[in-house]
Amino acid sequence: MQGYVHIYTGNGKGKTTAAFGLALRACGAGMKVFIGQFIKGKAYNEILATDKYLKHITIKQFGIGCFIISSPKQEDIDAANQGFEEMRKIIMEGKYDLVILDEINIALYHNLIEIEDILDLIGTKPEHVELVITGRYAPQELIEKADLVTEMIEIKHYYKKGIEARKGIEY
Repeated sequence: MQGYVHIYTGNGKGKTTAAFGLALRACGAGMKVFIGQFIKGKAYNEILATDKYLKHITIKQFGIGCFIISSPKQEDIDAANQGFEEMRKIIMEGKYDLVILDEINIALYHNLIEIEDILDLIGTKPEHVELVITGRYAPQELIEKADLVTEMIEIKHYYKKGIEARKGIEY
């Protein structure tokens, strides 16, 4: 089966959730899935559930914590680069049918990794590998290379009323 490149971007909620939904669907079809999470370094509930119930899905985080509200440090840059190199090897091995680069657009936005590296990966990935790229601020070069682009647009969010992230819903 031909593998395509998806991008889930935009300022709205649901990019990672959509990617995990696709992972669940692929898992149900017997496909092997690898999810690499950039920036993130905490045990979110989707990771706990996947580890417990979905053995066809492998997840690895390449973040120290979550610096979104501060500036990245050298250790964040190093983690992103090491993670990208590991993900490149995983993709090029071709053992996984679906590979998700979660929040890699944020890593690009903060200059933790180079866009040329991702464009090269898209151009050289094994033909059967379905590749999903998530995160706000998808650069135009990636959008042009992708086969499917979905933009999540925030129209209204309860966060603006002071409601904090809730366990099981936002994390």
